[in-house]
Amino acid sequence: MTSMAVKEVRKAATEATKAGNASLLGCLPFNDKQDFELATRGFIGSMPEVVIKDEASRPVWDLNQYAFIKGDAPVSINPGLWRIALLNMHHGLFKVTDEIYQVRGYDLSNISFIESDTGVIVIDPLISSETAKVSLDLYYKYRPKKPVLAVIYTHSHPDHYGGVRGVVSEEDVKAGKIKIIAPEGFMEAVGSEFVMAGNAMGRRASYQHGNLLPKGPRGQVDAGLGKVASTGTITLIPPTNVIRTTGEELTIGGVKIVFQVTPDTEALAEMHFFFPQFKALCLAENGNATLHNLYTLRGAQVRNTKAWVQYLNEAVSLFGDKTEVMFTSHHWPRWGQKEIVEFITKQADAYKYIHDQTLRLANHGYTMLEIAEMVKLPDSLGHSWYNRSFYGTVNHNSKGVYQKYLGWFDGNPATLHALPPEEAAKKYVDFMGGPEAVIAKAHESYQQGDYRWVMQVLNHVVFAYPKNQKARDLAADAMEQLGYQAESGTWRNVYLTGAMELREGVRKIDTPLLKSPDTVKALSLDLLFDYLATRLNGPKANNRKIVLKFEFIDIKQIYTVTVANSVLNYSAGTQPKGYDANLILSRPVLDDIVLNKATLEQKIEAGEVKVSGNKKKVDELFSLLDKFEFWFNIVEP
Repeated sequence: MTSMAVKEVRKAATEATKAGNASLLGCLPFNDKQDFELATRGFIGSMPEVVIKDEASRPVWDLNQYAFIKGDAPVSINPGLWRIALLNMHHGLFKVTDEIYQVRGYDLSNISFIESDTGVIVIDPLISSETAKVSLDLYYKYRPKKPVLAVIYTHSHPDHYGGVRGVVSEEDVKAGKIKIIAPEGFMEAVGSEFVMAGNAMGRRASYQHGNLLPKGPRGQVDAGLGKVASTGTITLIPPTNVIRTTGEELTIGGVKIVFQVTPDTEALAEMHFFFPQFKALCLAENGNATLHNLYTLRGAQVRNTKAWVQYLNEAVSLFGDKTEVMFTSHHWPRWGQKEIVEFITKQADAYKYIHDQTLRLANHGYTMLEIAEMVKLPDSLGHSWYNRSFYGTVNHNSKGVYQKYLGWFDGNPATLHALPPEEAAKKYVDFMGGPEAVIAKAHESYQQGDYRWVMQVLNHVVFAYPKNQKARDLAADAMEQLGYQAESGTWRNVYLTGAMELREGVRKIDTPLLKSPDTVKALSLDLLFDYLATRLNGPKANNRKIVLKFEFIDIKQIYTVTVANSVLNYSAGTQPKGYDANLILSRPVLDDIVLNKATLEQKIEAGEVKVSGNKKKVDELFSLLDKFEFWFNIVEP
């Protein structure tokens, strides 16, 4: 649908939702206030109002929007989600231990500072350069203004490297004044995860993070890991030092760091590290004050639960008896050797329980949807607040485990070649007596509080008759109540965003920049051509044959790009024979074209691309590349 004017159509919590949320108060240990003590421990200072703007004075981070988060939980918010939302409101500079400080609440993630005699080591410079710079300024307001000696990226997600240019300059890095340290495979992981399926992942992330939703008791409240992602400038400076093996050591400014590599865990490239002088362990994002994602709703490769559990247990073996304080990439630190070991062990056991029980039930013949309803954490794990489903959930993590081992097919022939949603929807609705009959029955189910079924059955009506506003509105009402009941911030955001788009249509605001210039520049040419191959429209390319030579004069590399059999292939380092045309250009010029900063024709006219041979074949190739529409439909066909 086209964009529509925003209107206030959000409904109040129903009696069923109020009762469901209230019932949790007697089931969970809400009297346990330890996290509130941990989240405020070591507080030094903050800005009076945490509003951070970019160069155009556009807010990229604004905690004022969450001023409503205080006191008891509104009836439209799950009390567990409200609890983490309260905790994630604490912001400012905090002392972790002598020589270790964190700024929290200035982005979705934390930025940490390790002090040495000669300078500062920065860990995880947030998502945006704007939030990172303000965080560094806040640190310098209260601590000595020593130079930054190194930046450590704990892992390959943008909320842990995107703000790097807010704390250091690339010139100083290239001059050898500053080290950029990251785990092995970091650059490859950055490119592969967020480029190949980046458009679809970005659109789905708008549901997961709820960034289109208004903030408020009936809107976006929290993301579980933090409030929300900042919307500033995402940057990247490639690593100068790569950590490849567990036990590897670096000493920076007199501070010794012992590394533990943990690949294929929460991120494809990730690592923990230990500071012997401070008896401090950084657990990156493999340990959190919430259950994390084994599968993420925005879409990504299912994470390796066995590896995640293995590396958490290995951290205990390597550092557990030496650690007195542990800090992470999100949330607040933990203190005390016994408490830290218990935390790591129980979080590892939660993931292992989901993994093992999913496979146990699968081997009994249960399907993915059945298993996800059956797996519940035992009280010894599930009543620990840090294992609650504020971000990841037991339900969708169990589905992720099933998917990783057994894939999408549940073995039932009826699901092997099912009809696509729109075609099946029309048949379902016809079989059920038409849209009005389905809506009437769905309304009865809504009155009974059976919101999951209402949403599921009306999805068929919406896909069969997308302009039926009665079906859209009732489906939206059901999604909204499910959002109000959700303990997970991401589930709430998904439900409420779906409800909003059913009521108002897709609001086509400015498209988010999915591929920052720094990220595209950092991609290998192989990965860049892999990305272009995903844009090739196979049916349009049928019976086409194109062979092009790309000659990159700045990096002295030659690539042969071939279109045949409706696929795009490439090879590096070979002189092609019988090519149709030769393109002479620099790598930055191709980057600009991929980023849509300029067209091929504009670059040719500017003299930045020289073409010899059959230029029509060059035009033909670029005409076969799809441009992806970001605001594609999700809750309607």
